[in-house]
Amino acid sequence: MIYKIYPLLVVMLLSFGKDSNNTPEIKKTAIKTIAKVEKLTVEAKIESVYNTLNSNNFKLPELRTFSEALKGFYLLKERGIIQKNILTLIDFSLSSNAKRLWVIDLTTNTILFNSLVAHGRNTGEEFASTFSNSNSSFKSSLGFYATGEIYQGKHGASLRLDGLENGVNDNARERGVVMHGADYVSESFIRGNKRLGRSQGCPAIPVELTDEIIQVIKDKSCLYIYHPSRSFAMEEKLIS
Repeated sequence: MIYKIYPLLVVMLLSFGKDSNNTPEIKKTAIKTIAKVEKLTVEAKIESVYNTLNSNNFKLPELRTFSEALKGFYLLKERGIIQKNILTLIDFSLSSNAKRLWVIDLTTNTILFNSLVAHGRNTGEEFASTFSNSNSSFKSSLGFYATGEIYQGKHGASLRLDGLENGVNDNARERGVVMHGADYVSESFIRGNKRLGRSQGCPAIPVELTDEIIQVIKDKSCLYIYHPSRSFAMEEKLIS
């Protein structure tokens, strides 16, 4: 039904200039209606992608979280800010003891990885609760990132990240917020400490998965760190 209505609305809009009986109010109503239809179309597309995801025997992310990430992915791809059809989603609403990072190939709709991931030491204990864009805060930053280049750092192979939201995560590169492997991101650490280890603000991942994950997501793919304290409406305004 959506696809039948939408072209009709476009024709209606194009005809406004030819018909003197059409008022600006009618035109505004038609534009709003098209916007609503476009929104429904995007939401239907996202739900379709979600429902056809190949889980690869991994647990799926929540639909709401995936939806926000995919909306941002589409926007960034349209603007040419990201280039790969790879989406990395981190859900910081979940316990750090849960596998809350997903790497998804949107060309094949397949989940490639589902992993543990650490948040910053000042962001919370088991659960992430407070976030910062400031140097030396030792807190995680939320929002959308473009992945950068791999380099060799103190944690071995690491992946630079560029925050795409002014005042939210745009200091990521300056802060040295990168994706790297860490021994404290492991099931054994959880067993010994009742929670995952924490970083200085980096999304640290298990050492044994680091090389594989960063090779897949490097060089202009989309990374989204979600928390319910922020909504996509905010993200949409803040993306660079």
